[in-house]
Amino acid sequence: MLCFFGLTLKELEDVIGGTGKERYRARQLYRWVYNKGVYDFSMMDNIPKGLRTLFRDMLDMETIKPLEPTASMDGSVKLSFMTKDDNIIESVLIPEKNRLTLCVSSQIGCRMACSFCVTGKIGFIRNLETHEIVEQIIGAKKYLNVSPINGGDRITNIVFMGMGEPMDNFENVVRTIEIMKEPLGLDFSRRRITVSTVGLIGGLKRLQPGTAGLAISLNAADEQKRTEIMPINRMYPIRDILDFVRHYKGSPRERITFEYVLLKDFNDSLEDARMLYELLKGIRCKINLIPFNESLYSQFRTPDKKTVDQFHAYLIDKCMTAIVRNSRGPDVNAACGQLGMAYLLSKKAML
Repeated sequence: MLCFFGLTLKELEDVIGGTGKERYRARQLYRWVYNKGVYDFSMMDNIPKGLRTLFRDMLDMETIKPLEPTASMDGSVKLSFMTKDDNIIESVLIPEKNRLTLCVSSQIGCRMACSFCVTGKIGFIRNLETHEIVEQIIGAKKYLNVSPINGGDRITNIVFMGMGEPMDNFENVVRTIEIMKEPLGLDFSRRRITVSTVGLIGGLKRLQPGTAGLAISLNAADEQKRTEIMPINRMYPIRDILDFVRHYKGSPRERITFEYVLLKDFNDSLEDARMLYELLKGIRCKINLIPFNESLYSQFRTPDKKTVDQFHAYLIDKCMTAIVRNSRGPDVNAACGQLGMAYLLSKKAML
């Protein structure tokens, strides 16, 4: 049985056409499922009953099972799903003023091994299939239908900032984005989709400009420090990442975002801020400053607010576009760099 959520519109047309049925039925199914939120074939009343039975027998509408959601005191919600091979996927709904962002995962575990990230401590288990990424969005939509957040039930933004490295699962992430952007599908504008990466240049060069917004996890302004916390820097150093950014053919108004996790007494000094400015001056970009979210599995600590404010103010004084991204959901291990904690806690309990 094929999973409906793993098929692009063209692929679904080909599958239905291969049965001898009209290809336009694929567009009808897309409208029912993605536009109207109807997942029961028996309710699709503009499709003949015989075809509804055929589609029910050939298309699986749920391959990951929702687990109990966990609500944070700050209003964000961590959603968890069990896969058919008994792995857990985590995503996070993050309410903000005038927007509701869903942070999705692209892998179970991660092979990048960044020293400040809990997911990296798990190691790499496997890539998520296209349908497993799309079903996180569907699961979030179903949750919001029952439990709106701050009165809102519409996801406005999608960020690939959950478990895993999106450019290490390139094909499935790109196919997911195609389904997300399809007007008969989830119908998201590319401006509402952001892919975060440690800077895998091979994947970035394959990604068509305009596919989605890009965020590159930088986290240090010199090669030695970045290598210390991000081993991938040995393969894709800062100089190569900046060379890619300078030659990136995005739209004239598009800016690549650089993410910078502030680690106490490691990369949070005014000298670090000066080096970051010198590194990025002249590049059209945005800088997200992310105070580190502490965990049991990292020796790093969160810098104090005064230090963060001074770092931020230095960049602002230099006319850089920089914001401090507030931590969301740390009390339920849903904050940036904390996803996957359940794996490590369960493993520890088994020892």
